[in-house]
Amino acid sequence: MTSENNLHFQDGPAGSSGPGGTGRLADRAVSRVGYGAMQLERLRADRGAAVALLRRAVELGVDHVDTSYFYGNGFVNGVIGEALRPEDGVTVVSKVGATPDPGGPYPLRPAQRPEELRAGVEDNLASLGLEQIPVVNLRRMDSGPTIRAEGDQVVPLDDQLAEMTALRDEGKIGAIGLSSVTLDGLRRALPAGIACVQNAYSLVARDDEDMLQLCLREQIAWVPYFPLGSAVPGLPKVTDEPAVRTVAESLDRTPAQVGLAWLLHHASNVLLIPGTADAGHLEANLAAGSIVLDEAAQATLSAVGSRSLEFPSN
Repeated sequence: MTSENNLHFQDGPAGSSGPGGTGRLADRAVSRVGYGAMQLERLRADRGAAVALLRRAVELGVDHVDTSYFYGNGFVNGVIGEALRPEDGVTVVSKVGATPDPGGPYPLRPAQRPEELRAGVEDNLASLGLEQIPVVNLRRMDSGPTIRAEGDQVVPLDDQLAEMTALRDEGKIGAIGLSSVTLDGLRRALPAGIACVQNAYSLVARDDEDMLQLCLREQIAWVPYFPLGSAVPGLPKVTDEPAVRTVAESLDRTPAQVGLAWLLHHASNVLLIPGTADAGHLEANLAAGSIVLDEAAQATLSAVGSRSLEFPSN
């Protein structure tokens, strides 16, 4: 089975002037290291600094940005709409499947029903100031960290894909992605034409290796979130791994940079969206795209044991 996307992924982490070389996202050539905008909410009290950080990312070659309306209840999208200009040529990737819930136990709650997916696309369009969002990820809630769907929020994937396909046919979105999806779910979704998959994945958490390899065969971009782990329970931290620290010291790089570089070397369909609210960290993340790992370093890192992810339920 072949997806609708006729993508080609360039070998290796280098090969263009953009951070990390060139990959494909839907029908677009993009730098393999982009920017995840969720952390911009930390700059809510200084909107000018948030705009300046995004402008700096563009100056450094970032040409794809990951966001959602439920990041900061529209604040992050608003900053993106203010900071980015059409001539920047930045591909904006958003997601639906949740909605803001500022007063709840988490800052978001499930919004999985088809009509909620449509409302989420409309919220993203309005807050970003776009007529079409190039890629929209459907954030499933039957796997992954944080919250799970319950009650009427448990919706068949086929019903959701029908709505996403309708939104694509209407021109409101350009391409469909999936987030926090299972291997079986991805297989079932392939006929719809999937541009990218976002799942929790890192050097030390490779439960979804089979899914990554399926994406590679189907020419679907693999965009790992929490690529360095997280403080979220069940997600080990890459920078705590002794082998990562050893390789980083030998290259005079940080463990975080080495963890990101390994992902780029591991599979040619990997695109990264590390997030930060700090300009120095932004530059360090993008510089990871230029790191060359020789065979010995790659072997050392790849030999690190993967820990199974065990996310708590609601």
